[in-house]
Amino acid sequence: MATDQGPAPALQPGASSGTAAAPLVTIAGERVARAEEVLTPEAVAFVVGLHRTFESRRQELLARRRTRRAEIARAGTLDFLPETAGIRAADWQVAPAPRALQDRRVEITGPTDRKMVVNALNSGAKVWLADFEDATSPTWQSVVTGQLNLIDAYEGRIDFTSPEGKEYRLRPAAELATVVVRPRGWHLDEAHLLVDGTPVAGALFDFGLYFFHNAARLLAKGPEDPNSGPYFYLPKTESHLEARLWNDVFSHAQAQLGIEHGTIRATVLIETITAAFEMEEILYELRDHAAGLNAGRWDYLFSIVKNFRDAGEHYILPDRNSVGMTSPFMAAYARLLVQTCHRRGAHAIGGMAAFIPSRKDPEVNAAALAKVKADKDREAAGGFDGSWVAHPDLVPVARASFDAVLGERPHQKENPGSPEQVTAAELLDIAGAGGSCTQAGLQNAVAVGLRYCEAWLRGLGAVGIFNMMEDAATAEISRSQIWQWIHNGVVLADTGEKATAELTRRLVAEELGRIRAESGEEAYAAGRWAQARELFEQVSLAEDFVDFLTLPGYALLG
Repeated sequence: MATDQGPAPALQPGASSGTAAAPLVTIAGERVARAEEVLTPEAVAFVVGLHRTFESRRQELLARRRTRRAEIARAGTLDFLPETAGIRAADWQVAPAPRALQDRRVEITGPTDRKMVVNALNSGAKVWLADFEDATSPTWQSVVTGQLNLIDAYEGRIDFTSPEGKEYRLRPAAELATVVVRPRGWHLDEAHLLVDGTPVAGALFDFGLYFFHNAARLLAKGPEDPNSGPYFYLPKTESHLEARLWNDVFSHAQAQLGIEHGTIRATVLIETITAAFEMEEILYELRDHAAGLNAGRWDYLFSIVKNFRDAGEHYILPDRNSVGMTSPFMAAYARLLVQTCHRRGAHAIGGMAAFIPSRKDPEVNAAALAKVKADKDREAAGGFDGSWVAHPDLVPVARASFDAVLGERPHQKENPGSPEQVTAAELLDIAGAGGSCTQAGLQNAVAVGLRYCEAWLRGLGAVGIFNMMEDAATAEISRSQIWQWIHNGVVLADTGEKATAELTRRLVAEELGRIRAESGEEAYAAGRWAQARELFEQVSLAEDFVDFLTLPGYALLG
């Protein structure tokens, strides 16, 4: 491997290395069992090389986000970019999908803990999104052991027996899901790996370690194996320039390790309102490495609130649970995604079914599964090539919906999608969703947000709350709606009371009282409820909107 970092850095936590010609590299994390297998001198040097090459551009693009948000605040609207009209009008296609990514009709998502690795790979889904982002609380322990678990899975040594005596064993390789890794977004740092005192990007840490350790290992398996290449999901992308940065990272990384250009494939989550206006451009920037686009519901709604939080009544979201993919502005977003992907030869992947089946309540199950089926039927009929589920029990439900449309075909890229042209006005027609803002909705936002923050602070990123598998995106939309309602003076439809910080604090206190009563004093005291309250109130009630709750939250992880 060719590098330009100089001597390999020290690996022990708290140690540093550097010379006058090479950067000072410090690993500040706690000791993690077997960390030396991941944080090898060569692997750390590879990540440091990515940092030195791309960190300044990352910072420029993060600054550009702030500038663009200010422009949106002034204009109160968005539109397709005039300067890239030529790309949208031109005739081009992304590179053909590799064999392992041809059929993506059902994808399961989840963190990279050892139990999830086995369950997801064995789930019967075509793809597993191995998540270092919203479904992972980025403790040092989690991000290092997650890398170890993926290596162990590829090496056939992931099998284990739980303390309760339950055995977890991988099925034969040909029956496993294809792993697609989601690194953290560009906005997050990895504070435990410092280069000249500066933390590396979480995105480059997650991507770099995974690619360094596994690219050659996966390619050696051969194209018949479902895990035969380095594949990624890219989160929180806000512009085609951020996609260009990822493309340059991919090209650089492949060249450094002697991997053929175009081996990496990436699917971009269109989960920000700004990215929705640049779908074509994002695929174009990544065209040698692009595999598709995905529709992400909660983060997309969160992005709308964040960008248009002070743009007036038209942009006020009603109760979050009343906004579905059939809401006009969300349906327009889904149509545009399918149209764009299929025009350019990419996969269009639908959104999440987050329901957690209950073995205790068949009536709740039946009603929820009927909703999941209707959601997946709609996506398949609308031209999507696959969709997400959060629980293995939902895999057959989603698969049946797509089997009914796809049959033996791996995808439906030949389907151009709806002939209706999607306009900027349709994408921004938030008021057209109808619905109302209620105290019941506010109380639900508090209940879910509080519970999630507390679990996240304990190191859990995917959390079952009220029969739903929630991740950071749910907490983000919950707290951002509270902020929006308060700062826009919303009057709650069911009580006539105005949404205020005082009302929110009262609901927080009441919810904590319910949690204490449900869990008991001992369990409550063992939790991190005081810090969760502080974090949740900070990101919901601060005068200045906090861009991501994970930014102040990360400082509390320890």
